[in-house]
Amino acid sequence: MAFPWASWSGHPAIGCPMSTDQRPCIGSAFRSVTLLPLLTLLLLVGSSAQAASWQHERGTLRLEEVPQRVVSLNWAATEALLLLGVTPVGMADRDYYPVWVQDPPLPDGIANVGARSAPSLEAISELAPDLIVTSGQLAPAYEQIRSIAPTYVLSVYDKAVSPPDQARAMFLTLGEMLGRADRAREVLAEIDADLSANRALLAANGLNDKAIAVVGFMDDRHVRINASNGLLQAGLDGLGLDNGWPADGNFWGFSLVGLESIAPLDNTRLVVISPTLPGLREQLAQSPFWRHLPAVADREVYQIDPVWTFGGVNAIRRFSDLLTQALLQGGSDNVR
Repeated sequence: MAFPWASWSGHPAIGCPMSTDQRPCIGSAFRSVTLLPLLTLLLLVGSSAQAASWQHERGTLRLEEVPQRVVSLNWAATEALLLLGVTPVGMADRDYYPVWVQDPPLPDGIANVGARSAPSLEAISELAPDLIVTSGQLAPAYEQIRSIAPTYVLSVYDKAVSPPDQARAMFLTLGEMLGRADRAREVLAEIDADLSANRALLAANGLNDKAIAVVGFMDDRHVRINASNGLLQAGLDGLGLDNGWPADGNFWGFSLVGLESIAPLDNTRLVVISPTLPGLREQLAQSPFWRHLPAVADREVYQIDPVWTFGGVNAIRRFSDLLTQALLQGGSDNVR
């Protein structure tokens, strides 16, 4: 079936917040994929069969040949590269990736080039990359980064286009740029099939009967709740589930609220994204705000492993898989 986020046929540009403090189309119809996305505008020029140009957020990038040494400065791009079978020679915030993203797992040998908010230009330069992939969050440093190697700027979160569409755009663009367009289409088809299978499984078990509220804990009183304008909405749509949070979120697709704000969410399952703060389970057990939530009283609390809500297409698949598994296993009245 074709999911709502699969109907996209355009291709505007693509990132993620720079903090690791997160307590805060694809569809089966791939007919549109045969058309070159608007953003990539692949132009074969000159005598080299590999020479091509792409439009991006900061202008035009021209490559004379397929890049072999890629540096990624945000996790959405790192995720996309790994899905395409490309291991970056360097990445930002390498050591935090296994905590907040986890999948695809990182191969050995990737150099750490510093923080996503302030990567080391010296460390990047020492790797002698022939392509750097970054997002608009590093716009002030763009000229310095570009002086090291050809630089492509894509941001998953953009006011003009939904994050799922942007994530898809980034993935297809990188597939073309790295000579792996066929692999990109194969991965998208696999993700589509996964979402379809999970949707059928939930329906067969009568687990599509309630809305879902997806939160990440900031502390024992406050959560980031994912809104319909965030990346994970594509996962809910693909599973045939309603988002229990009725309001639009901020630029990043979430709202920061107190537990009392989600108390009115009746007939809603509460999904908690890991990691959570040490001792949170004990704190919530003593919290009157928590104990009086309808989802807690109904034992409809489901904790899932980390999902990078500012990631790419794989984050949508991972969320779909983890949520399906959690719902099938049954809920509880507290976090783990």
